[in-house]
Amino acid sequence: MLKKIVVCCLILLGIQQSNAQKKIYESDAFEELSKDHKIIAILPFQTTLNLKSDKKKYTEEQIETFEEKEGIAVQQALESYFLNRKRKKKLKIDFQDIDTTNRLLKKAGISMDNIDIYAPQELCKILKVDAIISGSLTSRLLISKEVDTSFDFITFLKGKSDYGKIIIKLSDKHTGKLLWRYEKTIDRKSGKNTNAIIDKMMRQASRKFPYEEKQ
Repeated sequence: MLKKIVVCCLILLGIQQSNAQKKIYESDAFEELSKDHKIIAILPFQTTLNLKSDKKKYTEEQIETFEEKEGIAVQQALESYFLNRKRKKKLKIDFQDIDTTNRLLKKAGISMDNIDIYAPQELCKILKVDAIISGSLTSRLLISKEVDTSFDFITFLKGKSDYGKIIIKLSDKHTGKLLWRYEKTIDRKSGKNTNAIIDKMMRQASRKFPYEEKQ
């Protein structure tokens, strides 16, 4: 009997956590604003790392370097995911090569230190694209490296298995309006590294990604 109660509790907790961990928004004006979209740029993600729980001591300079690398890792993982979907003819649009994106940003004097002062319309004009995918990552771990994905029952019950959050945003070229937003809490069940985490979360959201071809 006790075993059945524990199993039921785990199922309910899993459902509650799943519902709380991901939020998807799509603008009512998406179809109208995106009808002429052909190419999209994926920006490096703005990253905030809280590594206080790590046994190692890092300097501010080291953390800044880590944050930049983690932001690029998310950008690369998203490009990999979307290109794979594109090869399978699942998407209606194309993506600017991220090396081109990053070169154009650097040429314009835009870095992760100042990118937040630019409106989506300005960034789209600089990159010569119809929309941009941007976002943020907050984490207590370096997800570009292998993270421990082992199941910890006590940590799970206490609700402390979460260690970060990823927010992905899609913004329009002409209006700068937010067209789509996906927010996902990440924990040890999300995946062992950036590629695995992005692949899993985007597969979960694929039916909600507005450029997906209808089957």
